[in-house]
Amino acid sequence: MTFRPFLFLSVFSLFILTACASDAQNDNDMAEGHENHHENGMAEGNDGHHGHPMRANDEVRVSPNAGVMQTIGTTMVHIMYGRPSVNDRDIFGGLVPYDEVWRTGANEATTITFSSDVTIEGQPLAAGTYGLFTLPTADSWTFIFNNTADQWGAFDYDSEEDALRVTVQPTHEFQVEQMGFWFDEVTATSATAVLGWAGTMVGFEIGVSE
Repeated sequence: MTFRPFLFLSVFSLFILTACASDAQNDNDMAEGHENHHENGMAEGNDGHHGHPMRANDEVRVSPNAGVMQTIGTTMVHIMYGRPSVNDRDIFGGLVPYDEVWRTGANEATTITFSSDVTIEGQPLAAGTYGLFTLPTADSWTFIFNNTADQWGAFDYDSEEDALRVTVQPTHEFQVEQMGFWFDEVTATSATAVLGWAGTMVGFEIGVSE
């Protein structure tokens, strides 16, 4: 699967939230403790599958909040996440260890919301808001859609709350300094949600009913 960089640039130009990103950035944006997990605007959980993924913060963050939205047919898909930077660090297999569940960003766990029922890589998933975790390995990635969306990092991640897991293959195409999501190959019935950071791109196909 090839992920086109011009789509990445156009989406980021619409959704980047400006914040300070200094050379003094450290690993706290990836492993910060629980003390700030009640900040304003965290995504609601999946009780009844109703959640609004609006996220804000009271103070400037080194890894700023960001969001991306795409309509696929009449279905709206929102992804909300924190955007860490490479900042001259080894990312996958380093800062983000292989074979461990990751929050898929910085600060709060990344969330994804579907306004109607969808399929992910051909497997059904109900409408609602989910925590979007990942399990990267050296050869493949697993995207995890977890029913508990309101989490700080992956500290309280519980696999018993997983609604769906899909495993996909990453590609290595171009360098991305600030982690981001974008949508590629958008049609009236499907799109590919892509995660890009450092030199790794990995995505999953979302399908909707016509």
